[in-house]
Amino acid sequence: MARTGVRYEDVQRAIDSLMAKGEAPSVHKIRETLGTGSFTTISEHLREWRRLREENRDVPPPQGMPAELQELAEALWTQAQEAANQALAHYRQEADSRVDDARQQAAEAERRAEDAEQRETALSAHLTQIDQRLEQRTSELAQLRTEHEALQEREARSRDRLDELVRRLEAAEEEARRREQAHRQALEEQAETHRERLAQEEERNETAEARLMGLLDQERQERQAAEKAHAGREQRLTQRLETLQEQQSALQTDLAAARQAQHDAEQARDNAEQREAALRDQHEQLNARFEEQERRIAEQTEQWRERERHFEQRLWASLEAMREEWRSERTASPGDENDTPDATNPA
Repeated sequence: MARTGVRYEDVQRAIDSLMAKGEAPSVHKIRETLGTGSFTTISEHLREWRRLREENRDVPPPQGMPAELQELAEALWTQAQEAANQALAHYRQEADSRVDDARQQAAEAERRAEDAEQRETALSAHLTQIDQRLEQRTSELAQLRTEHEALQEREARSRDRLDELVRRLEAAEEEARRREQAHRQALEEQAETHRERLAQEEERNETAEARLMGLLDQERQERQAAEKAHAGREQRLTQRLETLQEQQSALQTDLAAARQAQHDAEQARDNAEQREAALRDQHEQLNARFEEQERRIAEQTEQWRERERHFEQRLWASLEAMREEWRSERTASPGDENDTPDATNPA
């Protein structure tokens, strides 16, 4: 389409001016003559002027002119037309070449425009996909940030819980050590008390045994003395019987006395044996009491040891449960603390 700034009449006047100067009209010369206008509009008007000139080439000049003038005009017109045709053929060839170039350039421009449009469409689709992916990544990033904040909060709570468990574990271990120390001290005091009681019982038993041995020695001495006295009396009686056979009545009296003495000695011996049996019974009773006390002490010691083992088992079970709870809490939260070595139950 021609621009409104350059009309066909303007182009025609510029062509007439160029032809009056003897110059062949062209788009560039017309543009220089007019000083304005686009090459496309001037080219369209120039083609229109050439088309009209070709159509009016065979039109006879108007009548009424003098013959000489008409012949001169026709000759001039013929010369001008021939010159114009020659110039026109040259310029037409040049114009056709330029038109072909322009068409090729236009086709290339259209192709480039189509390529640019396709690239623009592809870029728009790609940008749309990028925007969608960006929105998706932004949403995922926001979700990840939310999850990260939640994880940080859970980690902080887990660390607080872990610190609390560590403090509780340390307090429990301190309490266990204190109780163990108190228990050991109580056991040592009880063992010391048992040792003191055992020493006292041993001392009492030794005293009783010493007394018993003293009594036994005394009884043996008395028995030996009685036996020795009895032997002396029998010897004296025998001597008197041998020497005093003649004094039968005296011997009978002495014999009765001797029998009475023998009876007394036997009775004393029986009494000594009874006292010895009583002392033996007392010694056996003391031994039985001593064994009973030792058995009771052993039972009490075994009961204390059983209580101590039961207390240690409960204590270590409680510590193990706390350690398992601490391990489960630590496993549930990704953490960065060093592992606490497990204590081994001595039971």
